[in-house]
Formats: sequence, C-alpha cells, structure tokens
Amino acid sequence: MRIVLLLLAAILLSAPATAQGFAGLGTEVEGFATPQRGTRFDFPADHGAHPEYRIEWWYLTAVLEDADGTQYGAQWTLFRSALEPQSGDGWQSPQLWMGHAAVTTPTAHYHAERLARGGLGVAGVEASPFEAYIDEWVMRSASDRLVPGEDALSALDLSARGEEFSYALALDAEGPLVFHGDHGFSVKSAGGQASYYYTQPFYRLTGTLALPGGDVEVTGRAWLDREYSSQPLSETQLGWDWVSFHLDSGEKLMGFQLRQSDGSVYTSASWITANGELTTYADGDLTLTALETAAVAGCNVPVRWRVELPARGLEVEISAINAQSWMPTLFSYWEGPVSVEGSHGGRGYLEMTGYGE
Repeated sequence: MRIVLLLLAAILLSAPATAQGFAGLGTEVEGFATPQRGTRFDFPADHGAHPEYRIEWWYLTAVLEDADGTQYGAQWTLFRSALEPQSGDGWQSPQLWMGHAAVTTPTAHYHAERLARGGLGVAGVEASPFEAYIDEWVMRSASDRLVPGEDALSALDLSARGEEFSYALALDAEGPLVFHGDHGFSVKSAGGQASYYYTQPFYRLTGTLALPGGDVEVTGRAWLDREYSSQPLSETQLGWDWVSFHLDSGEKLMGFQLRQSDGSVYTSASWITANGELTTYADGDLTLTALETAAVAGCNVPVRWRVELPARGLEVEISAINAQSWMPTLFSYWEGPVSVEGSHGGRGYLEMTGYGE
C-alpha cells in the first residue's frame, strides 16, 4: 500500500484532488495521446479504459431521499492515472487506480478510499459487458434490466462500502448520453487544454443505504460523468468549482469555473433539456458567486453560491445539505449534495478543489 501511495503522489504531484478537472497533473509527459476536436466516440469501447491517455474517471453522484423526505447524497468514483505511456503486466503496469465513495446525510458525511496498482486484477474497467471495479466496489451493467440494443450504461448496479456505511443502488437511465463542449471535446482553459467529456445525467434510482443508525431505503436521481485526457491545466489555474443540477422542470445544468491565480476564472456550461438536447455556453456565460463560507477541515470553504446563466433565465442560490462534506482522502476536496432555489428549483451536487490546507 505504501508503494501505491508514493506512486500516486508522483503522478498527481500537488493536486488537491483528482476529480472533475485536471489540476495537479504536473508537467506534460511525452508519449500520451491528447484529445483532438472532431474525434468520434466508439461505444461500447469508449466506456472502457483508455491507457493511451494519462488520466480518466468514472464519476457518479446521486441525490436521494427516504420515505420521510430526508435528503441524502451518494458518490462513487473510479480514477485511473498512468505513470508512463506504455503497457506492462503485474507490478510492471504503469496504471494506478483510486476509488472514492461517500454518503452524505444532513448531519454526517461518511467516506472511504481504495487504492490499487493495475495489472493485479483488483481494479479496472471492462467495456463489454461494462464493469468498473476496485476491490469489492462495483459499477456494472444490470443484465436483467438492460434492454438489448441499449447503451451499456443505460442500466447499472452500483455498490461500495466503508467502515461506517455501505450502499447498493439500481440505476436506470430515462434519457440519452450527453456530450459536452464540441461533441465531447471539452475545453478547460484559454490556452486550449481539453478533455473528452460525456455524461449520462438521466438516471432514476432506487436502493439501500446502510448507515450506523440502520438501513435506509432511498429513491432519487443520479449523474454519471466520463472524462479522459492527458493535458494538465494551465499553471495559473489553482482549483475549480463544479456543479450539476437536476431541475424540477426536467432540465439539467452542468457548469464549472476554474480559478486563476490573478483572481479571474474560466467557465463553461452545458444546458440539457428534458429530452437530452444540449446547448453549450462559452467562457463568461456562466457566473458562480460565493455567498457564504464555513469552517471545514481547518479552512474556509464556500457552501452557499449564486449561480447565474442569463441566457436561460437561471438565477439560483445553492446551499449545501451538509456543510461538512469534506473528502479527507489522499488528495482532499469538498463534495456534497445541494439544494437549488430561485428562478428554478431542484437538487444537485457541488464539487470544489483548491480550498484545502
């Protein structure tokens, strides 16, 4: 395990987190592929791993509630990072895997982390039939619910556990995959750094949370992000704030801002209609304004924001369900469910990096 920690530190350097962004990848490493505008996705193959790229993830967030209306959040993430642009077996594999899982309640935030080296059979992703796993944590196609001819991500079973929690969730998509940016080519800076980025934001789910107080039956909505690249962010980008909203109208919003060292930001947004039609918004169209901070893990973290997208008449305030939704993992960050109120109502998820110690 200590070897894996050192290797992860080597590849991720000073990253505050390895999540919806690429801060902390460090300098360029020759030999890795880089995203190219106009590339067509190939499914189901592209649901699997891309070892020719330096980093990628399978990242699911879910907003949940029980029969009494109490709100919860759940996260399941598998990250892959490559030390070198070459193959290898066993301990010679350059692929490193990291899993994060969490459950958030109004009064508690439970988290767990798993680390693994590629080539040992304990972590990986298979495209067909789809399965992403690290140890006993699994996200896989639900063969009993998957309709022949549907996308492999249309029906999933998901499970994970930590010392104080576990969950088993069944997810069924009610809409299509969505491809951010220019047909999945998502630009991350004025300098042109980019990733391949697509989403399945239309899951309905049912399942069970096992918590210290007992089992809780939940229903809700979930959002799965798929992203891969080899390009680090600009050296002037310090961290990011990322949101995904399930609006009461059936519409969806994904947006992020990347914070620059001079105080400016680079933004991007995707507006998704209830039937899956996408409109992309460029740098400057989305505004995220921090309204309130909380003391979290020894630092001040924004936990209430104003989010504005004037082109869609969106002006909302989002508030954390639990301000202490800190992930004290190898590379720490804040992530948890939020309420959405204002011009639109709904629920969503907020992720923030770069606020740590």
